Amino acid sequence: YNYETGEITGAEALVRWKHEDKGFISPAYFIPILEETGLIYDLDLFVWERVCQDLSRWNELGYHKYVSVNLSRCDIKDDKDISEIFDNLIKKYNLSPDQLRIEITESAYVENPNVQLEVTDKLRRLGFQVEMDDFGSGYSSLNMLKDVTVDRIKLDLNFLTSSGDQKKSRIIISSIIKMLI
Repeated sequence: YNYETGEITGAEALVRWKHEDKGFISPAYFIPILEETGLIYDLDLFVWERVCQDLSRWNELGYHKYVSVNLSRCDIKDDKDISEIFDNLIKKYNLSPDQLRIEITESAYVENPNVQLEVTDKLRRLGFQVEMDDFGSGYSSLNMLKDVTVDRIKLDLNFLTSSGDQKKSRIIISSIIKMLI
């Protein structure tokens, strides 16, 4: 949402599971299971494809928007060429790279920093915007911010809403913003 113009500029693709008997099942429950079993890649491919289909349809209607999609740390483990997958998707659906933003969690950079940095650089060279998601949720390091070349940092919501010294949280956030400008 652009506060200056009042226009909706984009969205984030989120997966939700509505079970027939149990109702809504939290992604905090089923995503780790998909990651452990190696099925997260199949779900991510489905989501990425669906998002590109929707963006293409919106383009035809005259709405040039972007959608942020998640990239699991597991998607990169098996030497898949993620940048090529995204590049092929935007070509298939006649999209521009700025319409598909790639979110990678902070924890993925901590677990395997060299591979994540390489993937991030490839994506950015192809024109995609890369966002670090959930910064502040794990073992955040200011040193990481210095080394990671991302277009956006999305702070973990718990950083602002969890218990603790809220005044201190605001000072830290303000300082991070000043450092990055």
